[in-house]
Amino acid sequence: MVRKIDDLGRVVVPAETRRLFNIHEGDELAITVENGGIVLRKLEASCVFCGSDDGVESFQGRGLCLECRTRIATI
Repeated sequence: MVRKIDDLGRVVVPAETRRLFNIHEGDELAITVENGGIVLRKLEASCVFCGSDDGVESFQGRGLCLECRTRIATI
């Protein structure tokens, strides 16, 4: 599949790809460089401290898992 970048630097992710990866308007995509290529990944809720995706809740725009919330509460 080939897509052109427009004059504002945007590229359209094809509808079939969005459906396959359950990507919807407003979802965030992480853009990284790996092995000389550009990689797009849908961001899932994960803990900003440990990276866990178990029991993550948002706090001031960042994800915190239950274990890290509990540890922070004891400080």
